[in-house]
Amino acid sequence: MRLAAIAEASRAVAATPARLEKVRRLAEALRRLAPAEVAVGVAWLSGDLPQGRLGVGPALVRDALDASPAAGEAALDLLEVDAALSALKQDSGEGSAERRRGRLYALFARATEPERDFLARLLLGGLRQGALEGVLVDAVASAHGAGPADVRRAVMLAGALAPVAAAFAEAGPTGLARFALRLFQPVQPMLAQPAADLEEAFARMRPAGLEYKLDGARVQVHREGDRVEVWSRRLNVVTAAVPEIVERVRAYPARALVLDGEALALSSGGRPLPFQETMSRFGRRLEVERRRAERPLEVAFFDCLRLEGETLIDQPLSRRWEALAQATGGRDLVPRRVTADAAEAEAFVAEALAAGHEGVMAKALESPYAAGRRGQEWLKLKAAHTLDLVVLAAEWGSGRREGWLSNLHLGARDPEGGGFVMLGKTFKGMTDETLRRQTEALLARELGREGHVVHVRPELVVEVAFNDVQRSPHYPGGVALRFARLKRYRPDKRPEEADTIAAVRALLPRER
Repeated sequence: MRLAAIAEASRAVAATPARLEKVRRLAEALRRLAPAEVAVGVAWLSGDLPQGRLGVGPALVRDALDASPAAGEAALDLLEVDAALSALKQDSGEGSAERRRGRLYALFARATEPERDFLARLLLGGLRQGALEGVLVDAVASAHGAGPADVRRAVMLAGALAPVAAAFAEAGPTGLARFALRLFQPVQPMLAQPAADLEEAFARMRPAGLEYKLDGARVQVHREGDRVEVWSRRLNVVTAAVPEIVERVRAYPARALVLDGEALALSSGGRPLPFQETMSRFGRRLEVERRRAERPLEVAFFDCLRLEGETLIDQPLSRRWEALAQATGGRDLVPRRVTADAAEAEAFVAEALAAGHEGVMAKALESPYAAGRRGQEWLKLKAAHTLDLVVLAAEWGSGRREGWLSNLHLGARDPEGGGFVMLGKTFKGMTDETLRRQTEALLARELGREGHVVHVRPELVVEVAFNDVQRSPHYPGGVALRFARLKRYRPDKRPEEADTIAAVRALLPRER
């Protein structure tokens, strides 16, 4: 396929706010991809690069755009451009900066004006035309005559959309049969929606399985015999960083298992330490034993996806909990209570808060494990309202904050239209160290400037506390957060895991 066709599909998708039209346009483009082109095409249409970050900044792209565009018909091939970007990324050593510049200039010189615009936005992360993974999942299903639920399940098991789309291109809908839960192939974690209170939770599920809401790091653990591997929420291998979890799981009675849980650091008195203390153990490749002695980790499991030879993701939570207790011998389980009684539930919440935890999770006992999705089956109830939002832009500070990016523009995920919907701004809750780090991180993701506002790639997830949600005509989503304040950055979460605009609207006060 020509690059021009992908660029035109991207432009058409960006031009329409209607989800069904986005899906139709994307499905048309996907049908035209050859099997060898699918992985690249799917990545580009979602605004991603298969190579990851190329180390190409706005200044270099602007300079490349100064070259005159190619005249005549578009001639660049999709795989040819992908190969050129791979070569650019791999170029290193003495003189590599100039060679990389030359490679980029040569590529842009061969591109037509629409292709150059597409490439520039792709390289800088500005292709947020609404083709997020949820929209693309529906487009893949439409392109190949499959059910969206079947595609979502395959993506869950594959851990990514590209291999699923490639399987369709090679074998049609029957290609989905190759995706199954396998040991040492991590799956996307199931996610939770925020809920206002227990009343709302019981309106959706009764009885409910209530669990402590732990403020730690999500871990997925696979074991077969003596081999144990651990993955983070973002499906990065972290086995070497958490030897105490590996040792703990090796001691369980089950010989083959897949568990979902939370790792957290505790004080000497047994109370949970701040999230940052737990996260400091991850990503540390050196001095693991020293860090382990200084800040040991505990683990609490709350789900079992596989036990011995049985896959459990389609089984109800009640069955998976039984399997979890069997797999672990009843050890390292998150504190849990199954109840339909409001007073008993309130007492359990108070118990969780008194122990220093964030609140509780409420889970439907009949729910399957819907990995990678935020549904109504898992709800999170916290003492303070918080949301996981994406930073869309930031404003330069003044006074004591002069020279730092301070006021954050916050966005919720819009799975229907795609992209992110702005909910408001906040400059509260930031220490000097936070300001320094976020300025550095945001400038590295800069897309452009508009006066004192720096627009950035929507990649950074922040947890924001707020008093309540109110209706507002000033923001596109029609709602805004009152007294929003930054609680922390969430490097363990992807933008695709941010809370949705629908979840925010659900927190509006009920009309009496």
